[in-house]
Amino acid sequence: MILKRSERQREIVARLRGGLALSVTGLAAELNVSDETIRRELRALEEQGTIIREHGGARLATSTFEGPLTQRMEENAEAKLRIARAAAEYVNDGAIIFIDSGTTSCYVAKQLVERRALTVITNSLQVASDLGGINNNQLFLAGGQMSYDYRAFSDHVAQAYVAQFSPHLAILSVGAICAETGLMDYHPGEAAMSRIAYATSERVLLGADSSKFGRFGLMRTAALSDVDILVTDKPLDAEFAEGFAHAEVVIAS
Repeated sequence: MILKRSERQREIVARLRGGLALSVTGLAAELNVSDETIRRELRALEEQGTIIREHGGARLATSTFEGPLTQRMEENAEAKLRIARAAAEYVNDGAIIFIDSGTTSCYVAKQLVERRALTVITNSLQVASDLGGINNNQLFLAGGQMSYDYRAFSDHVAQAYVAQFSPHLAILSVGAICAETGLMDYHPGEAAMSRIAYATSERVLLGADSSKFGRFGLMRTAALSDVDILVTDKPLDAEFAEGFAHAEVVIAS
């Protein structure tokens, strides 16, 4: 059976997850395609930052699971700031909101420090620090085992805690956006947290800069059609415009 390109890339990543390098020839034989097809997929995955090509093969990049929060906050910072300013316009005083621990979401939280009487549910220490204890806000912070790279909680304890709430709006980030597969992430706990937010929130606002489009992550979190508001920094290509046709799309200026 001939796999679609997105499925083929997912299979390549799955085979590399064990930490071993695999050869082009070996991958081609396993997936029943030519060596050149595998090379093309490896080039695409390398451009996404998912794998590192080596002589005759490839291995997973350590960045597949993303870097520390402080490092990721500096990536595409200008675009994330513009997105955050536009996203903040959707949050009124008194709103009940969930904000995840992604860097774009952290930027949004910093734009909400003038709002009053917010009820903020989050698994992010950074969001809690920015919005807790000010302006008569209520803060509900998920606990459990902390990820120091993310400065957040996303284990089963945190997931169960967040699942109790029904926010008016969830403000979410994303690791990768694939036209065929949908919204994807790299961290199992963060992916699970996103799935909970999509299931429990009245509306979902997704903040995603243009670098996330056309990338392929490790696990699916939601369909493009699950997003109610998309805030990004550049106009969408045709395939993504079609996928987000139902959503309100905002191009932050």
